[in-house]
Amino acid sequence: MAEDGIKSFWRETAQVLKREGVFAAVKKVRRAAKEEIRILFRIKCVEKESQLAKKYCKGRGLEIGGAAHNPFNLDTLNVDYTSELNEFKRMEIRKCFRHLPVDIVAPRDNIPLPDESQDFIVSSHVLEHFFDPMKTLMEWERLIKKGGVIFMIIPHRDRTFDSGRERTTLRELIDRHEGRAEERPSPNNHHSVWITEDVAELVEYMNKRGYFKTPLIIAEAQDVDDKAGNGFTVVLAKEHSRQEKRM
Repeated sequence: MAEDGIKSFWRETAQVLKREGVFAAVKKVRRAAKEEIRILFRIKCVEKESQLAKKYCKGRGLEIGGAAHNPFNLDTLNVDYTSELNEFKRMEIRKCFRHLPVDIVAPRDNIPLPDESQDFIVSSHVLEHFFDPMKTLMEWERLIKKGGVIFMIIPHRDRTFDSGRERTTLRELIDRHEGRAEERPSPNNHHSVWITEDVAELVEYMNKRGYFKTPLIIAEAQDVDDKAGNGFTVVLAKEHSRQEKRM
């Protein structure tokens, strides 16, 4: 509390004590203390918002694997593979005393929603958890409207606990997608290890080979994301067709 706020608080507390008695005054102090603690922990545990996400993620969309301690504060439904209190959600609670409710329980690369029904999809430190990220990107592209975006923050190999691991090659990703590679346990369940250029290469390849029904262009990229700073950001925009542009 600021100094003026503290003085005002104690004046009000004295009035409550005089008017309603000691128990009411104690309750007021306890409520104020709880609120101060809540604000303190929110300041300490919650990552800052992404201004780049606010620039691109307009309308209503989906957040994939959202977390209470890492909020985007956008108009989204949270999609996750479980709503149970798993280790990830326990970690959220340890950090900020709550976890983000799950709105849609579904595989995050097979979401039961209509084609082109979302203005955007946003995710942070999620894509690397998929064994077949090509399948995942194809699913997310299916869901966003033309003119919509896929906004992804992805761990950077050199700024996370993945440092020292070999980067995942495009050839390996293709082999996984085409069934020539077997899924194996990965450190921290990170199946892929990337730097910014690797994901740009993947998107370019998928565009050239027609994996997307509608091409995705890289609208913007940050080599250091503007949230936690240990990842990189890639913003993919779904293009309108030439005919739609003329209309």
